[in-house]
Amino acid sequence: MSEQSRRPGLHLVAAEIAPPDCGRCPHRETVLEAGRCQPGDSCLIAHSGRQIDRFLSRNPEYAEACLNDLFWERRAIAVRYVARERVAELVHDPDEVVRRAVAIRLPIEELGALRQDPDREVRITVAARLPVDQLERMIDDTDYLVRQHVAERLPHGRLPRMADDSDREVRKAVARRLPAFALKRMAGDPEAEVRRIVAARLLPEDAAGLLTDPDWLVRLEAVRHAPMQAIAELIDDPEPDVRTLVYARLEEFLKQDEST
Repeated sequence: MSEQSRRPGLHLVAAEIAPPDCGRCPHRETVLEAGRCQPGDSCLIAHSGRQIDRFLSRNPEYAEACLNDLFWERRAIAVRYVARERVAELVHDPDEVVRRAVAIRLPIEELGALRQDPDREVRITVAARLPVDQLERMIDDTDYLVRQHVAERLPHGRLPRMADDSDREVRKAVARRLPAFALKRMAGDPEAEVRRIVAARLLPEDAAGLLTDPDWLVRLEAVRHAPMQAIAELIDDPEPDVRTLVYARLEEFLKQDEST
């Protein structure tokens, strides 16, 4: 007997919002009698993702027969339980939720097929799983969230390409990851939120260049890291928090100087 002939046959009835009628289920004398499903809790023909998932988790041999089902949620859940070599069959499924499930389980070497999927959540999943040496192909994705995920994983040597991204959130991700010695190029970013991250991570001599930034929070971060001789010019800064930090650093410096 071939492996194909040993697989269980699947006979689905139209899913309804109302609880399915077990008396009409073609599997009532097999699966139901064997206690492998439970009405209202574990049911393959119910219009309930929770019940379908519970059924397939207990009876994964029925998942393969659901790959061509008309109900999108049944297909999406089935993807979790079929053999991995069958997952690729749904790469072009018309429903984005199904394709997201595919992107989670598809073998790494086959992920390229979904790199330009129309759904951004699918592409985000791809960006999270794609080998880092292939991530550069997604740097120019049209969606900023996809590019942000790329920036969070891209090797440091390739990150400078994204330092001038059009979206603030992407540049913030770049600023958090670029090595300190390479951050100076982002000190003039048009967004204060980006410059604050930069000021907090710059080398001391480069942080001094942000002591005159128009945003007081940027100046505050710069004061934390700039050389002592550079921060003295902010002793009369118009922002109280900046002045307080300048005084605190100067006082600490004087105490250390007296103790030596």
